[in-house]
Amino acid sequence: MRHRSSLILTAVLTTGALTLTACGSRDDSNNGGGDGDTKTVVIGVDAPITGDLSALGLGIKNSADLAAKTANKEKTVPGIKFEVKPLDDQAQPSVGQQNAQKFIDDDTVVGVVGPLNSGVSQSMQKPLNDAGLTQVSPANTGTELTQGENWKTGDKKRPYKTYFRTATTDQIQGAFAAKYLYNNAKINQVYLIDDQKPYGAGLAASFKNTFTSLGGKIVGTDHVNPDDRDFNAVVTKVKKSGAKAVYYGGEYPAGAPLSQQLKDSVQIPLMGGDGMYSADFIKLNKKAQGDIATSVGKPVEELDSAKKFIADYKTAGYPDAYEAYGGGTYDATWSIIEAVKIAVADNNGKAPDDLRAKVLEAMAKVKFDGVTGPVSFDEYGDTTNTMMTAYQVDGGKWVSKISEVYKP
Repeated sequence: MRHRSSLILTAVLTTGALTLTACGSRDDSNNGGGDGDTKTVVIGVDAPITGDLSALGLGIKNSADLAAKTANKEKTVPGIKFEVKPLDDQAQPSVGQQNAQKFIDDDTVVGVVGPLNSGVSQSMQKPLNDAGLTQVSPANTGTELTQGENWKTGDKKRPYKTYFRTATTDQIQGAFAAKYLYNNAKINQVYLIDDQKPYGAGLAASFKNTFTSLGGKIVGTDHVNPDDRDFNAVVTKVKKSGAKAVYYGGEYPAGAPLSQQLKDSVQIPLMGGDGMYSADFIKLNKKAQGDIATSVGKPVEELDSAKKFIADYKTAGYPDAYEAYGGGTYDATWSIIEAVKIAVADNNGKAPDDLRAKVLEAMAKVKFDGVTGPVSFDEYGDTTNTMMTAYQVDGGKWVSKISEVYKP
């Protein structure tokens, strides 16, 4: 989950003039006319490029960049040159909302990849929807983002038609985690902790529902501040509870020290979701051995469909690893590229003036074999690929234990 360096793949721009449109920019390096016109189309990328979660954010940024450069090299959409516009949201909803407006105001942007955090996405969805600007997240798992606030009662309603994702939902991930811990790890007493953020709280709630339905017992619950690094108080409660494991709904910056302090007191594993599945969790935690995490999809290293992505990423020389969301980000970016391809094809091989609107319209038709497997979206904008994997730390690295297509 990390890698980067500066590879520049130069698209060959042929001669021609191009009229500036509402959703594209003119390549001023060419003058003249004819069939050689090249239109620059921009895909926005929103992720935490700095801060505690930058390891994941940089993997997202680089993987989107690789997708755009690959499309240019392979001339996936004749006459179109793709560029990415990365903005740093610092994992802060307010910054994400500002970034959404910047993407909206840039007429060359036809779609946005990201963000990492469900809480950030909540601040971006409405403005992007109001502007008709497609958004595809490779990492958001908050179920309410696609199915509405009442999804738990079965009243599923898609809040925003512009929102899609290549990651599956907390409903699926939390249930899968509970099933793995109860059936595979044979643990039936868990102390439940979350960081009170939309992602962590939603994941913990889903885990609890399935774990208790299987016969497991929640022996205690607590909430922590994601900015805290001293967890001795909650560790004392865990020790007294008799828990055989801790399930933490949150991300690795707090999860790593929580795990280490837990094992200073009691030798039980900590389990979490994809927000924990990072090499940095192990770097920050000297006692990570035995800890468990779930993540969406199957390890790209085990997928034949990901071999080219992995090789190309390595060749590109990015100094940051692609991390947990590299494959999903490449597919999210490629889904927008495919939508552009459909829109151009439907307009006799030329980019339509209303390309932003046509890209959104085309998203329902997007279907391709991606890095992570078959890529398409259901009526809510959710991925149709519900593959999940459980990992465990062994010998200083995450090792996959089981992968399966899971439906609660």
